[in-house]
Amino acid sequence: MNICVFCSSSNAISETYFEDARALGRLIGEKGHSLINGGANVGLMEALTIAARAAGARTTGIIPEMMQGRDLVSNHSHEVEITAGMMERKARMRELSDAFVALPGGFGTLEEILEVITLKQLDYHRKPVVFVNTCNFYRHLFLQFEEAFGGNFSKPEYRRLFHICATPAEAVTYIENYTPGEVVNKWYRVPEK
Repeated sequence: MNICVFCSSSNAISETYFEDARALGRLIGEKGHSLINGGANVGLMEALTIAARAAGARTTGIIPEMMQGRDLVSNHSHEVEITAGMMERKARMRELSDAFVALPGGFGTLEEILEVITLKQLDYHRKPVVFVNTCNFYRHLFLQFEEAFGGNFSKPEYRRLFHICATPAEAVTYIENYTPGEVVNKWYRVPEK
């Protein structure tokens, strides 16, 4: 299975986050899966790639041309695909992947995982989507989701679009045992024709 991981590209974050990135990479390799990620040589992305490859995973990094010019391409990916820009990068990552995991990260990670959830909501895919909530990193995001559910901005059934795990091991187990659920109509009221 190709597991796509969205995560931080910061080298300035706590070692705890790196430990979970390495643990996830090891599990992906040990369980016989492949890694798809952003292909950068910094932050959790690089730690994840190194650990996955060392554990036997095939690793594919997908990175925009602009970042290649900034010497940000990982040397630890088996394969690196260069895209014209970010939109193509994200589309290619989605195309290649059978499952999506978000480790802690910044704006890019949030944008990527929320887009994947939105596309699942609209039934463009039925793949598993998982947050690894290291150190309760995503607690405020999940509170915002509850605001949306409580105010009828999103249907409460959309809690099933993603899964929240405390550890990388839980995330991999969830993905390996995942069964797609029923599609829920996005709209509360559809205008009559």
